[in-house]
Amino acid sequence: MSEPIFSIGTILFFLFLSLGASTVNGGLGYGYSSISIPFAILILASRIVNPAYVLLELLINIVVLIFVGRKNIVATTRRCLPVILALAPGVALGSILLNTAAPNWVRFLAYSILLPLIFLQLAGFKRPIKSEIRASAPLGLGTGMLYSLTTISGPPLALFWNNQGLSKHEFKAAIAQVRVAESSFTVVSYYLLGLFSLNTTGPLFSIIAPPVLLGVPLGMYVVRKLSVETFRMIAMNFNGLIVGYGLSKTIQPLFGAADWVTYSVWVVVIAADMALLFGYMKGRKRAEKEKEEAGGERAEVPLAFPNVNASEVLKEESKQGLQAP
Repeated sequence: MSEPIFSIGTILFFLFLSLGASTVNGGLGYGYSSISIPFAILILASRIVNPAYVLLELLINIVVLIFVGRKNIVATTRRCLPVILALAPGVALGSILLNTAAPNWVRFLAYSILLPLIFLQLAGFKRPIKSEIRASAPLGLGTGMLYSLTTISGPPLALFWNNQGLSKHEFKAAIAQVRVAESSFTVVSYYLLGLFSLNTTGPLFSIIAPPVLLGVPLGMYVVRKLSVETFRMIAMNFNGLIVGYGLSKTIQPLFGAADWVTYSVWVVVIAADMALLFGYMKGRKRAEKEKEEAGGERAEVPLAFPNVNASEVLKEESKQGLQAP
């Protein structure tokens, strides 16, 4: 009888990791890879992890796309098309890098790209792009490369579409369309490069897939009890801590950094993470107070900066609903 590919500890780790990540995905419409991959690639090489996750994400994204509804898909398809068309060359380039680069360099690149994107989301960065079509090509190229290299694309896509003033449901439709396309392109690219393996891809997929059946509906339920924006802030805050830890662990073997340097990097990330979360909570509390004083209902603040103009935020939300994922 052959020995199991993965140990019991590894199996349990990926089971609980998949459950937590799929809960976030169910609530936000994205986030499965953003939460799970930074942890997963600390345990296994990206060339082993990515193929199984891409297959699962393709199924998740198709389900999300079905649930967002035809009306929202039609409303966002023309805006998504330029991004989708630019995905293919980025996916091809990222797949080649994944197949040739050393695992530690893949980890370092993934963490280095993700951390500033997460911080921008936590900071509530919003700057609508006037020439959306012109910006779509570099976004698609960069996102395709990032996704095929790491299976992560939620942070840059969320940052872009959240800036463009989409409603909550249109936001999810735009994210789902792009992610179905990028995961489809990546499956084809991985297959052509021979990255799928019966010895590793199949067993890992069979571990991470079942928890999704519980996690996605659980996330949908949680987000009904807890506001979408608060749920997003908690998830992104936790994500920042994970990525910061991963970054601190990769700089030691790559650059020979001393222990105190690696710990310092993580401490800085924790401090920035907590400061942004505190800023969000402070701004939200003040906005709710202003709303209550005006005799209205409780409000959400989609920005983490404590100096956010709450009255302007509430006025905009009353027009088009929450724009955050």
